[in-house]
Order: sequence, then C-alpha cells, then structure tokens
Amino acid sequence: MNTAPRSRRLRATLAMAVVIALVGVFVVRLADIQLVQAAELNAQSQNKREIQQVTYGDRGDITANDGTVLAGSVTRYNITAAPAFADDVTVTGTGADGEKTKVAMSVDQVLAEVAEITGGSAETMQEALTRDPEANFAFLVKGVDVDAFRAVRDLKNSGVSWLYFERQSARTYPNGSVAGNLTGFVGTDGPQAGLERTADSCLAGTNGSETYERGADGVQLPGSTVTTKEAVAGGTLQLTVDKDLQYMTQQAIAEQGQAIGAESATAVVQEVATGKLLAVADWPTVDPNDVNLTKDVGDLGSKAFTASYEPGSTFKAMTAAMLLDSGKATPTSQATVPYSRSFPWGGEIHDASFHPTERLTLTGILRDSSNVGISLLGQNLSAQARYDYMVKFGLNEPTAVGFLGEPTQGVRAASSWDQQTSINTMFGQGVSTTALHVASIFQTLGNHGVRLPSQLVEGCTAADGTVTPAPAVEGTTVVSPYAADTTVNMLESVVSAGEQKDALTIPGYRVAAKTGTAEMARADGTGYGSDRVVSVAGIAPAEDPKYVVVVSFTKPSTMKTSAAAAPTFNKIMSQVLEMYRVPPSTEPAPAIPQTW
Repeated sequence: MNTAPRSRRLRATLAMAVVIALVGVFVVRLADIQLVQAAELNAQSQNKREIQQVTYGDRGDITANDGTVLAGSVTRYNITAAPAFADDVTVTGTGADGEKTKVAMSVDQVLAEVAEITGGSAETMQEALTRDPEANFAFLVKGVDVDAFRAVRDLKNSGVSWLYFERQSARTYPNGSVAGNLTGFVGTDGPQAGLERTADSCLAGTNGSETYERGADGVQLPGSTVTTKEAVAGGTLQLTVDKDLQYMTQQAIAEQGQAIGAESATAVVQEVATGKLLAVADWPTVDPNDVNLTKDVGDLGSKAFTASYEPGSTFKAMTAAMLLDSGKATPTSQATVPYSRSFPWGGEIHDASFHPTERLTLTGILRDSSNVGISLLGQNLSAQARYDYMVKFGLNEPTAVGFLGEPTQGVRAASSWDQQTSINTMFGQGVSTTALHVASIFQTLGNHGVRLPSQLVEGCTAADGTVTPAPAVEGTTVVSPYAADTTVNMLESVVSAGEQKDALTIPGYRVAAKTGTAEMARADGTGYGSDRVVSVAGIAPAEDPKYVVVVSFTKPSTMKTSAAAAPTFNKIMSQVLEMYRVPPSTEPAPAIPQTW
C-alpha cells in the first residue's frame, strides 16, 4: 500500500493549519492592538513623544500719568529637565587650539555646571531629578535671567539633550522705591500688596499652552511645536501720579523726617478740580525690587491711605466751614478767648501757648489755632450736626481708591460721645483720619464745597487696545460755595499773619493753610502722652484753588510742633506751582478782621 501521498497530504494539511493558526493569532493580536487597546496605546505613545508646556501671558505695566513705567515685566526662564532621559553625556566644545573637543560629563557634573551658571542648588536639582526617575518633567531652577539662560542653552546644545526651558515673566520696578508704596509688589505666590493686588484683574495675563514632539533620545524634534492655546498679556494700568513730583515729594519728607527724628511721614498732593492724586508719598517706603530691605510690615504699603491718627488743628478748617454753612457763625463772629477753659464735668482744654485773654473773631481763632476759641463758637452747633457734616466730608468711609488696608470708620456716632469728646472733636482730637481724608477735606473747601472722590487710577488698557476708564467722577455737595470760599479766605490769615508765616509764605502766591499739632494717645489707653503728629494742610492759589498739599510727621523727637512740617509743605507746594506753571496771584487777599 503506497502511503507517501497520504503522508504528504497530511503534512500539507498540518502546515496549512499551523499557518492559519498563526495568521489567526496575528489577526487577533492586530485587532486587539488596533481596536481594543488603540486609545490606551496611542495615549502612551503620545505621552512618550509629545510634551505640553505652559506659555506665560506677560503681566501688564503700571505707569505714571505720562506713561513712564513704574512696574513692568522682564523675561526670565525656568530651567527644566526630563528625569527619564537624564544620563551621563559627552559634550562637545572647542579647545584652546580651535580643535573640537569631547568631554564626558556625569549627571552630577551637569547639575553642578547648571548650579554654577544660575546660582541654584545642585542638591536641590538632584532631588528634583530623582523624585520620579520615570517622569518627563521636573523643575531644576526657576526665574533665571537671559544671560544665565543663554549659558545653559549652550550647555544643552553641546550635548545635554535632557535639559529644557520655559519662558516666563518676572516683575521689575525701574524707578525703585518711587511710588513703590502705591504699586505694591509681586511675590512667589502672586500679587502681595498695593495696586499689584487690588488691580490684578487689569494687570494679570492669561497663560497659554503649546506642545512639541520629542524623539526616542529625548531631543525635541525641530518644527514640531504647536500652540494649543494663545497666551494673552495683561493690561496697562495708568495712574494719575506724576513720577517726578512723586520722587521729589518722597525725598522732601524723608529728608525732614530724618532731620527731626520722626518715626514716619506722609505727603499728599491732590488736584482740586478733579480729585486726582498727583503724589502720595510715605517715609519709610518699600523698594519693590528688594522687599526684604523693609523690616516693618507697616511700611510695605501706604500709611497715607491706611494709618489712622488724630489730625489735630487741621480739623479746625472743617469746623469753621460747618459753622459758616449752618449760619451759626460768620468770619467776624466774636469770642472772648482765655488761655484755658474748664468744664463742669471736670474736663479742661487749653491753647498750645500761654496768652492773656484775647478778643478774637473766627478768623483770628483760625490764625492763632485756638482750641479754646473754636470750642466757644463750635458749641453753637450740636454734636449730631457736626457728626453729620463729618460724614458728608467722607470721614466715615474708605476713599474711592479702595487701597488695601484702608480704615472703614474714623468717627464714632455722636450718641456715643461723652461731653469732653464732643468738645475735643472741634479741634481734631477724639476722631481718627488718614492723610487722604485730610486732603479730601481741603479739596472740598478748595472746590467750592463739592467733594470729589480721590482718584489714583486713570484707567486700564487691555492688550487688544480696549480702554476701561476710571468711573465717572460724581461730586457731593458738602457745604455751600460761600462757606467753602470764605473758609479758604480765612485760612489765608494763617499764612499771612500766623505763627508760621515765615515758613509758609510762598512769594507771589496767595496760600491758605492750617497747621496741626495733635497729641497721640498712649497705647495702654491711659490718655495722651508726649508723642505728637505734626502737620500742615493747605491750598494754593487761594483765589483760584488748584492744588492741595498735606504733609505730616509722626512722633518727631527734636521738634514737636507744626513748625517741623511747615518748611516741607512750602517746599512741596512751591514745586507744584512751578511744575504746573500756575500764574502768580494778582489780587491781594481780602482783609477780614481778626480781632475786635
């Protein structure tokens, strides 16, 4: 029997069966890969070769009123790495003879080189690499400047393919401490103080993203970068502040503050007709480029906006305006004014310097800054009426600026005043204000009785050019034009005939001002101590008010009267009148009787 054909057929059948089985396995495996596991495998593949990174939207600038940048952004770089590809390398270079060289570098040597270039810590970088050895991304050092970036880039190009970079923005303040109290600063956790924080919605950029592909060796493939989301820059915040005036004002209060041994000082320059703040200076003040130099947390912002104090005799200008507006007094209302005054409840007040009993008009009382005199005429107006005027002057609300840390209330309800407090409030004791509140009082008087919101920001210009201006200014009528204008005229007597006339007079200009020497309450609540806040607030030119200047010094040690503030007021106001080319006064001040 011939079995050979049968055997051949059997082998062929078996071979065919094996082939069919193998094809079946491949088909099943191919179906599993292409259909069942396709999404997962694609994701894994994409994760190995496609890298996503953030693209940063630059933070917008803060500028002065002329466009000078007070806070801006500069380019910085984060140095990153792919731990999964971090390995010893051979880098190429050029020897002294111009020949190409090759040098082996371990991972530790590469990190040491990066640390030397950037000033970072090699140990910290090593920890970042080893935290997850299979990761595709790790930060080595953040925020290096352009020179350091270029040096690390050269190292990468020489053969360290596992180094990468991210571009980001960092904050810089080109004028240092000039307006640093207003701009605030940005820290590692974002905006920390001032306008950087309160105006973040204008300034903050919107980050985007991009992807690039990487080869099996970890090297970025040229031309593979794809933007997945566009980054958008932040807007520009324009302030009302005059940079040159801000600088001069800061210098003036710092110089005098040091000379009189003061603890701190503030100065405000405000435009009467608009409420715009042209300068808001503090001393000491922060340099946003090096915040660590500022030891007192209270100096990181602006005490002109946030520090409450009893204003003292600058308040008498407001009390006089109340009396005129209510018809309870005239500029020539008469009072017999002794040095001191005692009350049935045991309280006593007195004037700053001893004097015999005098016959003074309301104008003379302002000229001599008499506590006793203002109390004699001020008592014609009820405590509730005076409180209501204070509220209309804005003393119980933050300014319209909304600066970070502003107090929300400075005057307690009249119903809570005791009899002594009711008397003291007439000359600025027993109430709290800020330098901005005092400036607002004088802006109101200079603006014929209409209080305008204090304005620090002109508006925000978005990256696409869209401008969001500051809200429209709406004034509040506080006192009549007669009361305001007449008060300004009465305050001219302080400059022309008061104790500080030599220091306050500005040749060629009519100036209206009020001095203040306020007692400071002891921290333990046991009454007033020897510390003082000395100040001058004023308006010029008096016949057509343009500008308000308020200067104050806290806790001077060598000169504890308003004489310490008068020269600085003169210096700043003179500069303002010159800078803005205000014509000299052409008419004399009205002659208002000061005695009877």
